[in-house]
Amino acid sequence: MTATPTTPKQGSCTLVGAGPGDPELLTVKAARAIAAATVLLVDDLVSDAIVALASPQARIVRVGKRGGCRSTPQAFIERLMVAEVLAGETVVRLKGGDPFIFGRGGEEVEMLRAAGIEPMVVSGITAGLAGMTALGAPLTHRAHAQGVLFITGHQQPGSGATDWPLLAATARDAHLTLVIYMGMAGCAHIQAGLLAALPAHTPAVVIQHVSLPQQRHALTTLGQLHATVQREQLGSPSVIVVGDVVRGVAALGEGGGAMRADAPLDQAQMSR
Repeated sequence: MTATPTTPKQGSCTLVGAGPGDPELLTVKAARAIAAATVLLVDDLVSDAIVALASPQARIVRVGKRGGCRSTPQAFIERLMVAEVLAGETVVRLKGGDPFIFGRGGEEVEMLRAAGIEPMVVSGITAGLAGMTALGAPLTHRAHAQGVLFITGHQQPGSGATDWPLLAATARDAHLTLVIYMGMAGCAHIQAGLLAALPAHTPAVVIQHVSLPQQRHALTTLGQLHATVQREQLGSPSVIVVGDVVRGVAALGEGGGAMRADAPLDQAQMSR
């Protein structure tokens, strides 16, 4: 009697936001998904402490993607996701921060659905929020910022250039905090564009390695932003936050003293 061949049961895929790096900032749902995975496709910025939550039997595939460094092509990652799901694996695509905030999660969801796979998505804490929280300051404050704008400083090849003067004018007129991701390489250009509509004494802070033991930050002004980055030798991964809410960081550095809304920061208020 000839055995009837069986078709492997289709697996599943979950896009999991690993947050900024501290495993204690993971959601419970994210931790459960990581522990249940049989295959994890892990981004470069995901910390080892988070990867360690995976099952010892799970297969870990490093698919690093970092600006300015050698990266795994996105098309290869997407093909691998589909192949592993069709092979019956429980796949977790483990991404730094939140999958839907500059994490290409939208592209990957579209690709999976086109292949007949309906993914799940687990949100993570994004670095712009976690960084300011770690410094004890808000992104919004009813006296200083009525909203927040997340923007990437890294342009997709072939896309139009970001209109930084227009963004600066919008932030000024609407009282918005600007949170800039992947802006270190273009810091001088971004600074010049923002200065077209924002005063040079606008507070700014650069936060590197958000939530990790090696986290460091530099408090400065928009007019001194690029010079500060160079002097303090700050690099990626970092977020840049521009706006009056940054005065909360300066106040903490001064022992909680209040600052005038129009008071410029000086070098004595630099903090690391």
